[in-house]
Amino acid sequence: MSTTLDGKVVLVTGASSGIGEATALALSAEGARVAIGARRADRLEALARKAADEMLALQLDVTDQESVRAAVAATVERFGALDVLVNNAGVMLNGPIVGADTTEWTRMIETNLLGSMYTVHAALPHLLQRKGTILQVSSTAGRIASAYSGVYAATKFGITAFSESLRQEVTAQGVRVVIIEPGFVATELTDHITDPTMQAAAQNLAASMRTLRPEDIADAVVYAVGQPEHVAVNEILIRPTDQIQ
Repeated sequence: MSTTLDGKVVLVTGASSGIGEATALALSAEGARVAIGARRADRLEALARKAADEMLALQLDVTDQESVRAAVAATVERFGALDVLVNNAGVMLNGPIVGADTTEWTRMIETNLLGSMYTVHAALPHLLQRKGTILQVSSTAGRIASAYSGVYAATKFGITAFSESLRQEVTAQGVRVVIIEPGFVATELTDHITDPTMQAAAQNLAASMRTLRPEDIADAVVYAVGQPEHVAVNEILIRPTDQIQ
């Protein structure tokens, strides 16, 4: 059975695990031709072997503009076009602002915010040509900031601001901009946290609820990008039922 994603070309960043991996598999299952990018190339090769159809594995560091441009170019060279960008790469290094290791701030800003901007910048000429879709994976932290997640939240608020400005610039040219804001998802994201207290708090929070699965977010991505061209699903907030904030 054909779907609206048959033959569409998608680039997914941060595809080596979690939401990115699940999204790449879900889009492939819907008939899309998928390029997967991340720093962990070995994981990408394993993911490509699980796919319903050919996947292009690309070693990609979103903080490096040359790497980003090369990944976009390789996708277009292999598949002939680019219809959808899924900006998913991100890190979460929560901790108190007082006494913080500010190199972690830099890492979050460069990966979460600048990385998504760089990827949009590189992909946009192709997406304008195809009247494509840009999907930004944000977070509930992009709506509600909380203690010990100030810089992470700042990056996600920044994604929201950037995406809305982008939407206003390109929607009349047929490019749709989507923000997906997941709540607590069972992924490796919290494993990046270096502060032991914050690590324990994240684990306790996860244990207190029925967390979302990466596949739940992937389903939302498929829904949003699979809408008819005249329908723009600009924002999806998706939390576990048990998550209060």
